[in-house]
Amino acid sequence: MTLSQDLLPAIVALPVLVPLLGAALTLVFGRRPRLQAMISLSALTTVLVISGLLLYLVDRDGTTAVQVGGWPTPIGITLVVDRLSAGMLLVSAFVLLLVSIYGAGQNISDGDENQPTSIYRPTYLVLTAGVSMAFLAGDLFNLFVGFEILLAASFVLLTVGATEERIRAGIAYVMVSMLSSMIFLIGIGLIYGTTGTLNFAQLALRLDAAPSGASTAGYAVLLVAFGIKAAVFPLSSWLPDSYPTAPAPVTAVFAGLLTKVGVYAIIRTNSLWFPDGTFGNILLVCGLATMVVGILGAIAQTDIRRLLSFTLISHIGYMIFGIGLATVAGLTGAVYYVAHHILVQTALFLVVGLIERQAGSVSLRRIGGLAAASPLLGVLFLVPALNLGGIPPFSGFIGKVALLEAGAEDGSVLAWVLVAGSVITSLLTLYAVARVWSKAFWRPRAEAPEGHLTAAKPPTLVEDSTYVHYEDRTDPGRMPALMVLSTVALVTAGLALTVLAGPTLGFAERAAADLHDPTVYIDAVLGTPEPR
Repeated sequence: MTLSQDLLPAIVALPVLVPLLGAALTLVFGRRPRLQAMISLSALTTVLVISGLLLYLVDRDGTTAVQVGGWPTPIGITLVVDRLSAGMLLVSAFVLLLVSIYGAGQNISDGDENQPTSIYRPTYLVLTAGVSMAFLAGDLFNLFVGFEILLAASFVLLTVGATEERIRAGIAYVMVSMLSSMIFLIGIGLIYGTTGTLNFAQLALRLDAAPSGASTAGYAVLLVAFGIKAAVFPLSSWLPDSYPTAPAPVTAVFAGLLTKVGVYAIIRTNSLWFPDGTFGNILLVCGLATMVVGILGAIAQTDIRRLLSFTLISHIGYMIFGIGLATVAGLTGAVYYVAHHILVQTALFLVVGLIERQAGSVSLRRIGGLAAASPLLGVLFLVPALNLGGIPPFSGFIGKVALLEAGAEDGSVLAWVLVAGSVITSLLTLYAVARVWSKAFWRPRAEAPEGHLTAAKPPTLVEDSTYVHYEDRTDPGRMPALMVLSTVALVTAGLALTVLAGPTLGFAERAAADLHDPTVYIDAVLGTPEPR
């Protein structure tokens, strides 16, 4: 028996259990915010360490499945960790920890006496547990449970502070999410009615033997539910109105991470159940539309948060492009691009939080002169912005090249159209972020149409926006050290994907090879597989 066979069953459930235990403890100590913060950071650090260990063991020894409580498949809960899920766990744990540090720095600077931290921190940990559950789930039911935990926690985080704008955005978000959950349940019913199981590995075998109409109809319904979660066009209209209203740390986590849970579900199910690319053309068309519509929406925005929300939608299209190709090269590009985009998009939203503190607004009509006022802030924006736009040699460029090569290798007309669409989208992304740079950082504030207006104080969890003349602002909104350091760490992590592009792409290729060969996953879960 190897070390991983001894260790993995003991630790594979910890990314779910540790944050739930931390959430319970933070509720118990709700009146002691400093102790709450320490418990929260300790739990998230533990999840990060466990995720790193899982990644090492799985990359060395291969996919591993654990039956919780010893119940056999499909009666018990199956948790599966392979290279894809371990990689997603590690990146998400890293991002969740740094964003939590960013939020702690904000509270230390502004004081948390009047902030709803007693609710914020436990809910944040529950969200972490939901993300981990979705990545580890080995069956449709527990994937649904992970999504619902996410939904409940994200609704609370989205409406924290209970302002009219946030409540309105939260209601829209929860209505769309509930619709997605209902569609998910209908899909589960159709799939179960066709195959008699919800276990991913058994479904890979039984869907292959089921009538093609029934299996494709059931999966098409699930694909709609996953498409809403991932914000794939035309199911993405809810996102730009929901995310920008939340506090900066919440928006950063939502933008960087939550849509990738939907992308993960599409990668997992599509590669395992339909490795021959049955839904490839549909995904390619949706990927192209997501890229183009998203970036055109970004160009029209004057609010930086809304602009970045549209670029978020646009770049989901790159990932769908790689998944739709259904080749090892395409999946390699998609896996690498998911990790790149989580880090870069989260970093950009954290920078926007710093801009709001520094300038008193994130509207391009009101701000300017930030490069002179804070050169550090300029660097923190410029690096991930160029990375997002795909400027060489950043990881955004490497990920896009990997996807373009995969499209060229496919050689179909539709794949070449996606290649052209990807290049155009990348150029338009550069235009969008260059516009932010020229107006917010380069242009003097006096030349901004509404440059005389600013928020009276830095924004916190409880939004209390009062606008005053810039000259009357008493608090210049200095950037707290912990907020800057956590942002620097995320920007550096994005650069590390460039420096370590070879090993990272190698890992993504191994993960893609596992995904492209469903027997790896099936054998790990079922042992001796059922006959096809």
